[in-house]
Amino acid sequence: MSQTETSEAEAIDPEREHTSEDDPAVSPTEGHVQPGHTPPVPTVAHRTAPKPALVRERSSGVKLAKISKVGDQVFRGMAGSSGLIIVLLVLFVGVFLLWLALPSLRQNTANFLTSRDWVVAGNELSFGIAGLLWTTALTAVMAMVLAVPVAVGVALFLTQYLHKRASGPLSFVVDLLAAVPSIIFGLWGLTVLGPFLSPAGDWLIDKLGFIPLFAPGVTVSSSVFVAGVVLAIMILPIVTAISRDVFAQTPRDHVEAAYALGATRWEMIRTAVLPYGRSGVISASMLGLGRALGETIAVMIILTTPAPGSDFSPSIFAGGETFASKIANNAAEFDSPSKTGAYIAAGLVLFVVTFVVNALARVIADRGSAKS
Repeated sequence: MSQTETSEAEAIDPEREHTSEDDPAVSPTEGHVQPGHTPPVPTVAHRTAPKPALVRERSSGVKLAKISKVGDQVFRGMAGSSGLIIVLLVLFVGVFLLWLALPSLRQNTANFLTSRDWVVAGNELSFGIAGLLWTTALTAVMAMVLAVPVAVGVALFLTQYLHKRASGPLSFVVDLLAAVPSIIFGLWGLTVLGPFLSPAGDWLIDKLGFIPLFAPGVTVSSSVFVAGVVLAIMILPIVTAISRDVFAQTPRDHVEAAYALGATRWEMIRTAVLPYGRSGVISASMLGLGRALGETIAVMIILTTPAPGSDFSPSIFAGGETFASKIANNAAEFDSPSKTGAYIAAGLVLFVVTFVVNALARVIADRGSAKS
């Protein structure tokens, strides 16, 4: 190529890179540097990053709005006040009951914990809670024995066997049992359920009457047996609802792992669902127990009040009075501070027992949540 043609090519493409043929300083061999020649050091161009828009706005004199914490502080104060009010209400109820019961307890001539006497007429005070405590505990325990297995079975059926389209309506029907008033349960238990269970009660008396717990007593339809069955039906929706929610939250990984190991559906329930929901079922049962201990109207309608001075019978086919039914039956006798204090003392025991049961349920539920 002549010199004139080379000049014309550079004029057409002035930015054309020089190759090894144009620059004699570059060796024709790739990667080879001639002796005495130092390759040029590459330089890095430093670019200044553009300023953020926030910085430019501040430099231009725009003031940003400050974040206010007044709403958080107000909400925190309201939440703390609500919790404190609940605690103070519980303490107030306990102190109120104790304050009104102390004068009568000081004048009581019988042992308050072991005596079955209940004489509060005139100036004589001789009362105890042994009979009330036994009937209350017997009806509540019987209700738990009947209700908890059925509730757990219903919860497992709704969550593990039944299709979701059918489990929703059936769960709604079970929850509706909690909306039935107590007086309806009491009247139904006395007029319908009692006569229906009488043959079963007679059969138990005939076969197991030699055991004090199944000894004959009053009419079966007015006994602790029927009261316990009615209480079981009343607490069934509570235990079922909580157990159903706990079983439905079983981690899917646990279920799939059980199936992957070749487990059947029952084995999956036994190894994955039941261990996960054990604490929830226990806490639900104890909440139902608290409801059974404090039930008033239904038990008062069903149970036959024993005659004063009658012998004590531990049978489930005997009559009796619970704490709640005793107070409700004799509300008309609250005509003097001494009589009122005797019944309030019984109410204080019921308050303590119910409070302890619900506190234990909360502890068990929290422990199960922490483990899971």
